[in-house]
Amino acid sequence: MTGAQILIECLKREGVDVMFGYPGGVVLPIFDVLYDAKLKFILTRHEQGAAHAADGYARATGKVGVCLSTSGPGATNLVTGIANAYMDSIPMVAITGQVKTNLIGNDAFQESDVTGITRPVTKHNYLVKDIKDLARTIREAFYIASTGRPGPVVIDLPVDVQTSKTEFIWPEEIRIRSYQPTLEGHPGQIKKAAKMIEKAKKPILYVGGGVISSGASEQLKALAEKNQLPVTTTFMGIGAFPGEHALCLGMLGMHGTAYANHAIMDSDLIIAVGARFDDRVTGRIDAFAPGAKIIHIDIDPTSISKNIRVDVPIVGDAKEVLRDLIGYIKKSPDTKMWLGQIEKWRKEFPLSYKHDDKLRPQFVIEKIRELTGGDAIIATEVGQNQMWSCLFYQHNQPRTWISSGGLGTMGFGLPAAIGAQIGRPEKVVFDIAGDGSIQMNIQELATAVFNKLPVKIAILNNGYLGMVRQWQELFYKKRYSATPLQNPDFVKLAEAYGAKGLRVTTKEGVVPALKEALATDNVVMIDFVVEPEENVFPMVPAGEALNRMLGGMA
Repeated sequence: MTGAQILIECLKREGVDVMFGYPGGVVLPIFDVLYDAKLKFILTRHEQGAAHAADGYARATGKVGVCLSTSGPGATNLVTGIANAYMDSIPMVAITGQVKTNLIGNDAFQESDVTGITRPVTKHNYLVKDIKDLARTIREAFYIASTGRPGPVVIDLPVDVQTSKTEFIWPEEIRIRSYQPTLEGHPGQIKKAAKMIEKAKKPILYVGGGVISSGASEQLKALAEKNQLPVTTTFMGIGAFPGEHALCLGMLGMHGTAYANHAIMDSDLIIAVGARFDDRVTGRIDAFAPGAKIIHIDIDPTSISKNIRVDVPIVGDAKEVLRDLIGYIKKSPDTKMWLGQIEKWRKEFPLSYKHDDKLRPQFVIEKIRELTGGDAIIATEVGQNQMWSCLFYQHNQPRTWISSGGLGTMGFGLPAAIGAQIGRPEKVVFDIAGDGSIQMNIQELATAVFNKLPVKIAILNNGYLGMVRQWQELFYKKRYSATPLQNPDFVKLAEAYGAKGLRVTTKEGVVPALKEALATDNVVMIDFVVEPEENVFPMVPAGEALNRMLGGMA
């Protein structure tokens, strides 16, 4: 078999049914094999769109997302999407074409040092110089991407390796001596954690994306309900615990709920599961949860005590460790008074916005949730639209929240929604967007329309780069430098791509437009012209303690 044939055969055996990408000169041998292959290839309109679509597919399904590009600019266009997946621990395999092996390092046409460029933003990467290594490399790449703490792996594939031939040998087992993730937590550490939970007066579960990656939502729910532990999630952990549950405090951090922030700051025990104590969560580190002991459960040992010192580290898979922890807790803590205090904070600091006759973005998001029954997959762009979506759309299931966390990549939402819709065709998929961010990869409207993917796009159009404008308002005396936007006519733009375009300028128009969108079997872009200077609150200013929030309403 040729290298190109080996690649496609390996992808099939790895269970890959769809890949995203863009062709070019040095990957033509692969595309020639794809012509006859029973493997769906989605031609995006930009390589960044391909990486984000593979990312969205992986988040929505739990499978490894796969993207393919040519060498040089094709490969470098993938880098932002690869970095995005790396920051959020998303399993992805990115395959890049490369010039002939004898030309590598000679500045050949469309050559770039892909392994060098991507090394800081991948879990691992490969440059395949010998066709005999190809099948094992692909097998290893999928194994590394999907196990332990997931992440993206790059395979850089020279064109002569694609065209040369060898006998195809499928490696049934993969064992990498230097890479053996720990799945089972240390029993002694888990017993210590159980004892601490039993004695705690003000415990709180702080959970992140690791719970979703490991499929540990049921175990998390069982632990919380059995021991009456309040639960707060990181941005990446949204959906890991039902948002409507009485014990759920929603997201914490810079734009988290006030009651979640007060609860974690006043707690005496934090049980952190699959979370990494990101700076957006902790606020000022020296002021974070001063009275709390910390148990930290994570499959990645390098995440433990990296930002915040912990008292009981437990390295292991969240699902395995939580299952064992539930069994070791013999006496549930008495959290009645603690839950009562949290209820007071809920009443004192509710999520709110101004209810008047103006069209406000929070109202739009509430209506999207109402009309979808909370059962949609929500992708977002980055900025205010994203934070309002965190706060005003409650997710009850994992893998229904598709948003760029660690990297905060504008332009992520639309291609990610496309990937999610392909992975979960039975679901309604919304991209909640800002008028700035949507324009970064708006060409992917063509991908959605051509592939008959009925993604719904709700643009919260405030005429600004909204989150940057908010910071300029609050901290730079309203000196709006390079944040006002001159936007295209989004309705005409949607129609030009073959999608349906709608515009809403009044509160009364929101529900009819959403109903029309949901009843339309096509891509629908709704331009919601919202209040231009609406702000996201609560907000913890950069460098402040987590309970020093700016509240109020725009």
